[in-house]
Amino acid sequence: EPGYEQKHFDAAGKRGKLRLLASDDGRDGSVTVHADAALYAGLFDGDESAQWALDPQRLAYVHLARGTLRVNGVELAQGDALKLDGESSLQLDHGHGAEVLVFDLAR
Repeated sequence: EPGYEQKHFDAAGKRGKLRLLASDDGRDGSVTVHADAALYAGLFDGDESAQWALDPQRLAYVHLARGTLRVNGVELAQGDALKLDGESSLQLDHGHGAEVLVFDLAR
């Protein structure tokens, strides 16, 4: 059934980590999406970093909305994206004013 949700996620909850924004079951205060997917957001600057376990049977898509950030050793700049297929971990570090979106997607 179609629906609509709107929530505010403050910057402090995304600072130096990935915060779940949307999921198929609304867990951890996220909005609900009717798909086998999850969306995370994070803000990274300076020494802030995060490591995230990935299911190698799923796809991860990383989109850098602003700033610069190193993702699994690859330098990304604003507007860049990276698809991770078969990876078991995600490493985010060396951010400079970075705002990142991470999509966890079914194949």
